[in-house]
Amino acid sequence: MSRTERQKMQAGDWYCCIDSELSVLRHQARLAVHQHNHRAPDPSETLSPSLAALFAEHGQNCLIETPFHCAYGINITLGDQVYMNAGCTILDSAPVRIGDRSMLGPNVQIYCADHHRDPALRAKGLEVARPVTLGSDVWIGGGAIVLPGVTIDDGAIVGAGAVVTRDVEAGVRVVGNPARALPG
Repeated sequence: MSRTERQKMQAGDWYCCIDSELSVLRHQARLAVHQHNHRAPDPSETLSPSLAALFAEHGQNCLIETPFHCAYGINITLGDQVYMNAGCTILDSAPVRIGDRSMLGPNVQIYCADHHRDPALRAKGLEVARPVTLGSDVWIGGGAIVLPGVTIDDGAIVGAGAVVTRDVEAGVRVVGNPARALPG
């Protein structure tokens, strides 16, 4: 039996992102994000109802500043006390897990989609989705980019503007493009 493009995406196989079911899911995410980005500021500083309903799971006391953008939302899981500053983008074609007390600075970008290297196949919308995981107590500095398939373990720090191309071990600080561990 033939699998849908969504099933292929969820399995981590090559899939075509130009698909009606995926388009509907992206539209639902855009509606929820629009509601989030245009709501009045909430003095209780909690996760907006539209994102809370969209995300796969979320812990307590999470806050996402506006503006925020995500591709699907349904693949995002937040632990407790996650904070995302203004301008964060999560392109969650695969699961994105963000652990307890992790903080993302302004304009942090997390990408899960990896497009085909063959230009003809890329033009047809062929891509693969690789999960991204941030452990607990991770701090991602402003403007950093986390690429598909990366895991950043507990307590790690990613410097502002870094481009994270490979896994970061627990407690390690990385900076630069591509991100490299700081000594000591």
